[in-house]
Amino acid sequence: MDFGSNTPLLETKRLILRKFAADDCEDLFRILSDERVNVFLPWFPHKSPEETRAFLERSVFADYRKKIAYRYAIEMRGENRVIGYLSLLGIDEERRGGDIGYGLLRAYWGQGIMTEVVGALLARLRADGFRYATATHDVNNPASGRVM
Repeated sequence: MDFGSNTPLLETKRLILRKFAADDCEDLFRILSDERVNVFLPWFPHKSPEETRAFLERSVFADYRKKIAYRYAIEMRGENRVIGYLSLLGIDEERRGGDIGYGLLRAYWGQGIMTEVVGALLARLRADGFRYATATHDVNNPASGRVM
């Protein structure tokens, strides 16, 4: 089974989904340090850009060295900065599935961005031979539930 390439570039009408680069650290820190963005996630907000840089190295860039990964930086076309992230984690090669996770800067909430990028990812996963993708949300976060 060919799962496709590692984090292939995806594009929608408004957005570009691409691999993270080292110089995305400050943008990602703005997302991961915002308490309101992270209130429903099982980790504490990042306290420093160094913590975010270590996360990129330990987690995201490590996944880019694997055969299969979907770890995206989200950009609005023409803005040239990261406004969110989208990932497929816990990839099960045998059963051909994984779990979707995402986060988005507050300034972009309520604009249908996550629905758009999750739709693009699901289309790519189907094309790559995936059978399923799961996602969960906190019951106190109905906006995230609407994405699903």
